[in-house]
Amino acid sequence: MADRLGPARPDPGAAEAEVLRRFRSFAASALQRGTAAEPALDGLRANERRVLALLTAWSQAAAEVAGERGAAVSEALAPLLERFRNALRSTGTARRARGAPRGTRRAVMAAIDRVCDAFLAIDADSGRVVDANPAAGALLGVARDALLDVDASAFIEAAAQADWATALEAMTEGGEPRRFPLTLRDRSGVPIAVECTATRFATRDRTLALILARPR
Repeated sequence: MADRLGPARPDPGAAEAEVLRRFRSFAASALQRGTAAEPALDGLRANERRVLALLTAWSQAAAEVAGERGAAVSEALAPLLERFRNALRSTGTARRARGAPRGTRRAVMAAIDRVCDAFLAIDADSGRVVDANPAAGALLGVARDALLDVDASAFIEAAAQADWATALEAMTEGGEPRRFPLTLRDRSGVPIAVECTATRFATRDRTLALILARPR
């Protein structure tokens, strides 16, 4: 799991980690007993898209660990994953993204998904990823939804951290779009030199830094 997610893996105390623990218990009980009880989801509040990506990553990691029995493990987990996902959606346990109405947000996301450069929307105050496109996930070696709520600095080389902090601070203070070189690192720690364009986008609730990153 850690190898698959790298810096995007959830912290042990995070809500997403608790969801994974509960799914593991749910799946283990169902496989041992031959029948699945209702998932225990009381008290959970986690980002829906990130949780679904992490559940997929967990099931893929479980299949890899199983070796020759990987296909059987995937087949056994598939209906349990689907039931757990449906329970998350139907109970309102998962926390959905704030912002524009869902129809408008989907249209914007669809357009961003077609951009070939890596796109990251970063909360300029917290530094956490609010949204990303598939190209960003491919560049960093992580499913794009698994990047949500992750501190973006976890994917930036140590030597470039000061430049990154300066760029984010400039976004909170306003100003024109900025261009700057940056060195990222993928989930395995391999450095990636990119050219970034950062644009400020302010809403009533927060300020976002909209980042486009193109490998140099």
